[in-house]
Amino acid sequence: MGKRAYLFKLLQDIRASYWFLPSLLVLLGLLLASGMIWVDRKPSVVPFNVPRGWLDTQADGARSMLAVIAQSIIGVTGVMFSMTLVAVSFASGNFGPRLIGNFMRDRGNQWSLGILIATFVYALVVLRTVQDDFEGGAAQFVPHYSLLLALGLTLLCVFTLIYFVHHVPETINVSQISASIGAALERHVRDLIDDQDEKARYVTPPDRAPDITLTAGASGYIQTVNFSQLEKLADDYDFRVNLAASIGAFVTEQTPVFEVWTGTQENEADAKEILECYAIGAGRTENQNPTFLAEQLVEMIARALSPGVNDPYTAKDCLNRLAAALTVASTYKDGIKDRSLPRITFKPLTFPRLFAASFPLCRQYIKPDALVLEHALTLLNNLADVVRDEDRQVIKDEITMLTSDS
Repeated sequence: MGKRAYLFKLLQDIRASYWFLPSLLVLLGLLLASGMIWVDRKPSVVPFNVPRGWLDTQADGARSMLAVIAQSIIGVTGVMFSMTLVAVSFASGNFGPRLIGNFMRDRGNQWSLGILIATFVYALVVLRTVQDDFEGGAAQFVPHYSLLLALGLTLLCVFTLIYFVHHVPETINVSQISASIGAALERHVRDLIDDQDEKARYVTPPDRAPDITLTAGASGYIQTVNFSQLEKLADDYDFRVNLAASIGAFVTEQTPVFEVWTGTQENEADAKEILECYAIGAGRTENQNPTFLAEQLVEMIARALSPGVNDPYTAKDCLNRLAAALTVASTYKDGIKDRSLPRITFKPLTFPRLFAASFPLCRQYIKPDALVLEHALTLLNNLADVVRDEDRQVIKDEITMLTSDS
């Protein structure tokens, strides 16, 4: 794993993290407090007149108000954080631990936490500038404009709390969870199809053993492959490269990741630069790996049809989401194509691969339940009517497996 791919992975992790957006809002709160204090020290820069009744707060009153705002908001923030942990624990216990990332990436939770903490920081910074007038000391300073903005931010926090109390139960609703995963899966499939080069078709690797085989050097899941950099290196050094391990696969230190054909002159030092084009991590992610989302829906189906839960309607809803994504994969802009880059071959996402990560994986859970089995067969028959001719056979094979007695 090289620095380029690691930085690329780090940027993706930061964007998907729970702390990044709240941290940005805290910095914004600090800058806003500094700016408003400057405005209070130079009130002539305000281009409009404020009613005098809004600017008559004394130092003791300002200090008390800001202290109440800060104390109240940090207390509410603690309650919100507790609610978030309860929601995450409930969802991971009932629907699968791999869904935790979906809750951590939820923008509603991040904005709510960030707004409250930023307001708390703003109130603290403004509070320390309030000064009393005493003999021989500094003159009284009451940041009136900062107080007005503090009141406005407090009202924003009240509405944020109302939104959050509504949002948390909504996020742990099982229908909402399956809908969000299904929508993300469809979006990834559409993006993959949009990025396809119409002229690119699958090119087989050279018909001989690779000149150099590059192993992982560490254990973990392949999370990111920088194909643009990989293609550039292959062009610069006249290499042919095959990605031996697919994105999302688990690799050990000795697992072959890249197979390299060096052309006229073998150059192992240059070939090792290819190792900078991928990154591994502790777990699988949906980035460049839509099948991970399909497997999350399969996990929800397995849990829903377990004897302890026995919730066939949740299983039917998840099957609906899988069928919708498969429909997109075969019908949107002529569907997913088996492809490669001019000098790089890899295992691309195809309709059979996406299908294999959906209905066949949950076959053992579907067959014993007559209600879900009937619904699955209906979905598969409807899917067979709309997909491309080359995609229809895998669906018919699955229908045969579901209807057989074995």
